[in-house]
Amino acid sequence: MSEQSREFTGRHMLLVMVGFFGVIIGVNVTLAVLAAESWTGFVVKNSYVASQEFNERSAEGRAQTALGWTGELGISPDGIRYRLLDADGRIVRLGGVSVYMHRPTSAAEDRQIELAAAGGGAFAAETGMFADGVWIIEITAEAGLAHPWRDVRRILLRDGALK
Repeated sequence: MSEQSREFTGRHMLLVMVGFFGVIIGVNVTLAVLAAESWTGFVVKNSYVASQEFNERSAEGRAQTALGWTGELGISPDGIRYRLLDADGRIVRLGGVSVYMHRPTSAAEDRQIELAAAGGGAFAAETGMFADGVWIIEITAEAGLAHPWRDVRRILLRDGALK
């Protein structure tokens, strides 16, 4: 091989290596900048306050569980129906029921729904059909307790109905 072709091959190899590592470094820097600009890293503003709120919610949850009450939830293509039964299976009179439905992965389909008394101790609302898939449903009801009754469930809807 001549001196000129060895030099030519060496230059090309150097350019290939510089280009290869330049692309990798450029992509890493771009991703690092985009990550830093899109998420602050904060989950809560004050972790102490958040821990106290968590402890309060936990105590409320334990007190609620001790009652032995059961929520009956129905979702159909027409709407949502909810009622609350005590430990003996009797209907618990509710002052109002609010439902918040959201997807575990996005906020695009979140819905806040106020249910109205529908007879037989139930509360209901005509909502139309919800999209199929996994939802998280948070039900808050005024049941005459120190804190509102909370019923949080992860549910699966198929053909607009609870499965």
